[in-house]
Amino acid sequence: MATPRPVFRELSDAECIALLARHRVGRLAISHRDRIELVPIHFVYDDGWLYGRTAVGTKIEMVSHNRWVAFEVDEVRDTFDWASVVVKGGLYLLRKDGSAQEKAVYEKGVALVRKIVPEALTPDDPLPERALLFCIHADELSGRSASPGR
Repeated sequence: MATPRPVFRELSDAECIALLARHRVGRLAISHRDRIELVPIHFVYDDGWLYGRTAVGTKIEMVSHNRWVAFEVDEVRDTFDWASVVVKGGLYLLRKDGSAQEKAVYEKGVALVRKIVPEALTPDDPLPERALLFCIHADELSGRSASPGR
């Protein structure tokens, strides 16, 4: 018996947001000149923004030259039963020392990251090298899904 032709469709914004809210790990794509880095990261979605943390390194160096990034989350159940969301937008490092607004955004980022790792940015942090918080604004949000044909 031949494999039925899968059905592909675009996800609505609400479906994209729901998928982002269900997951905690995605892939961040950063480019600079002729080099692209694609790395898995932990994240939390909140009201049009993705929040996460990282360590000093290649990602941060690349973003300092080009803050425009892409981020992807997949939900795969089978070969032709999946959904995928791509977010494109600017990545911003959060600062705990700055204006009152910058401090408030930083504290919000800390609280959100602690939903994933409650000890984040405390003396008991299991990944103390990941001390830089960032957020990505969802300037563009798109999603696709596949479902098995009949």
